[in-house]
Amino acid sequence: MRLKCAGLTDTGMVRDHNEDNFFISSSESFVVVADGMGGHLSGEVASGMAVETISEYYRETENQTDPIELEFWPYGKKKPKSREERRLIAAITKANANIHKASTEVAEYKGMGTTTVGVYVVKEGVFIAHVGDSRCYRFRKGEIKQMTEDHSLANEYIRSNILKPEDLPSFPYKNVITRAVGLAPTVEVETHFYEHEDGDIYILCSDGLSDPVKEPQMREILDKYQDDLKEACRQLIIAANTNGGPDNVTALLAKVVY
Repeated sequence: MRLKCAGLTDTGMVRDHNEDNFFISSSESFVVVADGMGGHLSGEVASGMAVETISEYYRETENQTDPIELEFWPYGKKKPKSREERRLIAAITKANANIHKASTEVAEYKGMGTTTVGVYVVKEGVFIAHVGDSRCYRFRKGEIKQMTEDHSLANEYIRSNILKPEDLPSFPYKNVITRAVGLAPTVEVETHFYEHEDGDIYILCSDGLSDPVKEPQMREILDKYQDDLKEACRQLIIAANTNGGPDNVTALLAKVVY
């Protein structure tokens, strides 16, 4: 089993700089996307720190045989037994600590943070970890499925039946997130494990893609360009910008090949 990957990021049609970042490991089946937020340029700093810290942690622990320790795990939550799940959580929580420390020490970084979504593929399946509203989708046999649930106020309202999905476009707080990396000393990382199949494509993206490009259009692009991941990324970004490009847009595709 191997992972074929491609990723592209773009400023979009409205923003004047790009606060998205992504990383594709050259030695392991691991990819991550981060979408920064904050004041002047600090969102770019936060997402860059997240990607740098996470990728560095993976390099440092690639051949480590000692158990992966978790410095923070939410009270009442059952700790994961899998080493790779623990490794994902440890990498993101380390990024959280670094970003939060910088935000308290440098005035222009105050309040900065980032959403993030990461995927690690092993022989048995795929681990998905995320914080915030950066998403992971799975394209399998012509069908697309959202694999993560946004940590956002809108999603909380929908789950509580306060807001209907059809009312989301007019909801004034639809971009308010309830969880992010770096905003607090600790962060809860949501993780899941799924079995994979040959040919599965995992789409990691910032909300600059998921907001303007809905699942039917995303599926159409993946169906047409599933054998050319770089072109598929390019077409996804073109679609986002054609639909208004309201934010920075990042598309990262990871294809499982047996």
